[in-house]
Amino acid sequence: MRYIISADSTCDLSREQIEENRIGIIPLHIELGGEEHVDGVDIVPDDIYAYVDGGGELAKTAAVNPDEYGTYFEKWAAEYDFVIHINISADFSSCYQNACIAAEDHDNVYVVDSRNLSTGHGLVVMEACRLAAEGKGAEEIVAYLNDLTGRVEASFILEHLSYLRKGGRCSSIAALGANMLRLRPCIEVKDGKMGVGKKYRGNFVHCLRDYVRDQIEGREDLDLTRIFVTHTKMPDETVAAAVETIHELQPFTEVCETMASCTISTHCGPGTIGVLFIRKE
Repeated sequence: MRYIISADSTCDLSREQIEENRIGIIPLHIELGGEEHVDGVDIVPDDIYAYVDGGGELAKTAAVNPDEYGTYFEKWAAEYDFVIHINISADFSSCYQNACIAAEDHDNVYVVDSRNLSTGHGLVVMEACRLAAEGKGAEEIVAYLNDLTGRVEASFILEHLSYLRKGGRCSSIAALGANMLRLRPCIEVKDGKMGVGKKYRGNFVHCLRDYVRDQIEGREDLDLTRIFVTHTKMPDETVAAAVETIHELQPFTEVCETMASCTISTHCGPGTIGVLFIRKE
């Protein structure tokens, strides 16, 4: 069987993972300073940070529309026996709804809601690649993925709240208080939605290590195949502290480091890092 596994650009997989697994990627749209860009094609997160640092407004993200998905699926559907496309959570974007509309024109195009974002979304994509490589059929893969989405754990810890404040997701007073107290909130994805979890306090690297411990220490329910450390603009030594802590706590076969795409960078800004993994069945 010839197949293609595909995803929105929000999956935040590395270039190497995308190329090795022949993953199709369709980019979301990014509006910055009144101009429309294509995520990862003619704009990268550093462009957003530079614009905002210079006094500009936050970027805005826009979903792939049904016509764009239609053109994209038409090419793959004609070439492959089946196409499985995995979207960012329907609670974060209309991408899933739009992809479903476009897929109605093709009997061999299957659309899956990852119920997640960033490499939480990417973990679902990687599992789809694994199953397809093992020779599983499209319907079997889709059924497995729909069950899997409830076992993906994704969270991030934020060094500061400036982008959340600018985007109206956090009041100026709350952001000021958090900065004065050096509070570092954890943002968790549960049932496809984002919410605030535990708040850490103090030196960021110290908070980061505590956050990683809280996520994985002593747990026996983890699928130890792969864990992602995904971040926006972050010093190498900070990322290394997260990776080191993971190795101290759990014997994951793969610890994958990736940079977040424009979409999550737009909302969280630089100084955001998370660990993302799967629970056992």
